[in-house]
Amino acid sequence: MAATALNTFLHGLVDYAGLFPPSQLPMEKAVAEFARLKKSSHAAGVARFIVPLSRLDEWSEAARPYLLNGCVPDNQPAPAPWGLSVLLDGPLEEGLRQIERFNRSHEAGDGHTHKHAHTAVIDTIEVKIQTPEIIDVAQEKLPEDLFPFFEVPVDGDFRSFATALAGTGFGAKLRTGGVTPELFPSTERVAEFLITFNAADVPIKCTAGLHHPVRSVQKLTYKPDSPSHMMHGFLNVFFAAAFVRAANADKETILRILNETSPNAFRFEEGAIAWRDLRLTTHQLEEAREDFAICFGSCSFDEPIEDLKKLGYMV
Repeated sequence: MAATALNTFLHGLVDYAGLFPPSQLPMEKAVAEFARLKKSSHAAGVARFIVPLSRLDEWSEAARPYLLNGCVPDNQPAPAPWGLSVLLDGPLEEGLRQIERFNRSHEAGDGHTHKHAHTAVIDTIEVKIQTPEIIDVAQEKLPEDLFPFFEVPVDGDFRSFATALAGTGFGAKLRTGGVTPELFPSTERVAEFLITFNAADVPIKCTAGLHHPVRSVQKLTYKPDSPSHMMHGFLNVFFAAAFVRAANADKETILRILNETSPNAFRFEEGAIAWRDLRLTTHQLEEAREDFAICFGSCSFDEPIEDLKKLGYMV
């Protein structure tokens, strides 16, 4: 069914970044929104809450009521933990110690929470880098249960970063937009990012600028007088990534997918996804999502879902 392909595409697609522009919600409101999303009919599409390392204590305080309200009787399975992805905004070693303390304090049965309450776990860390050397340092210090995405410079040499990441099991992250026009990379650069890191067998994540399904001109912020700019669509980027991964699509094809502005060109069919006359099976899509095109960060989850509904992809 077409619904199966759509659900496969959406599963764990969005890391919720409500603390960041353009939404930039206060912590309490962002946590409340995440709690709402995790109980919504589209909860499977929401992966982790993105929080800076320096705001972990603030997050814990805001989340406490929701975690405790997740209690279930002892004879029922415990609720799934809330996942967090931490942006490293301080020294690596101190950050790792703080993450370890956080995870210990949010375990079930820690003496402070009901053993069948919601727990929280940081299992992903995101590190902005300018040179590949930090990857070697991190490889020696990162624990096995913490997966890192390294945000590479948009104008950097992707091949050098891919070489450094190849074989480590670590991921690469690309900033695909922001609140000013210069933060949006060209489709040429996005294509190079996808092709280069796929060739190195390095999983990827994107962040910012992917609120809308299909490439189009949109307002950069939620302010009434906001300027507009051409934005990448998350269907464009993640269809392109899937075709790179599963079909080894060439650069010309990837650029055509990334530059596509017609919503009708993207389809979820019975047992497949399609862009124009090219198709991938749902199984190929699932493997591409699991092994390569992991997710993207967005300050809104409702906006992408509502746009999908407006375009007729879902009801």
